[in-house]
Amino acid sequence: MSDEPPYEVITGSAEAGILFICDHASNRIPRRLAGLGIDPAALTQHVAWDIGAGALTRALAAHLAAPAVLSTASRLVIDCNRAPGHATSIPADSHGVAIPGNAGLGPVERLQREADWFRPYHDRIEQELRVLEVAGRLPLLVSIHSFTPVLSGPPRPWHVGVLSDRDRGTADEFLGLLRALPGMVIGDNEPYSGKHPEGYSCQTHGDGQRRRNVLFEVRQDLLGSEAEIQTWAGRLAAVLRDGVQHFAAARAPAYNAATAPRVGQAGASTMDRSEEHTS
Repeated sequence: MSDEPPYEVITGSAEAGILFICDHASNRIPRRLAGLGIDPAALTQHVAWDIGAGALTRALAAHLAAPAVLSTASRLVIDCNRAPGHATSIPADSHGVAIPGNAGLGPVERLQREADWFRPYHDRIEQELRVLEVAGRLPLLVSIHSFTPVLSGPPRPWHVGVLSDRDRGTADEFLGLLRALPGMVIGDNEPYSGKHPEGYSCQTHGDGQRRRNVLFEVRQDLLGSEAEIQTWAGRLAAVLRDGVQHFAAARAPAYNAATAPRVGQAGASTMDRSEEHTS
């Protein structure tokens, strides 16, 4: 059993029509894993979590009085945005940082991590989405991540990226709203791709259930202070309000359920840059 709760829940109103999730909100390592044998300094870095993403998720939930579910374990324990068995689900190395506690991990240990951290988090996401549906809402699933200003290449110019796979209609709505903001550089599936198989959470609870979904990646140097986090929360909250109002008026599904390929079917999307590690 885990020695810490596997997720944090923020209660909110169904009227918001949104559930926020944050797969990489925490850099915590459960005590029984003895720090995974890594240098504690690594836990302050992007390899361990999405810096600022948890705080931004909480601020957004407060702005919109919306519910949220946040993971409380570092992605180095198990990545909640990867399918179990994926090469980066429980990495033995991440961007040159060795993780001895993950090296040579057997199937029993992997299943235990999944049972302790991964499954409870995703079960709670599904539970919260169904609460919204029972209340008569067509929920929008919003996943919050952050990305480094530089990663193995030139500086990344985007202020925020809008990631998606099969639900292009929702992504296009928010791309249009964000690009209307002055001075913003907005990425479309940048700096990462949201396409299968990398974006597990949105694909499972969004695309896989015909629910609207979108993933926002905000550059980490824009989230360096509480004031900056509140600024971004206000900015994204306004965009989300406009989008939700538009979707509610349309009462349209996220995409054509008769023609959209299911994950794993022929024609389903694959990641554009499989060597990269999504935030």
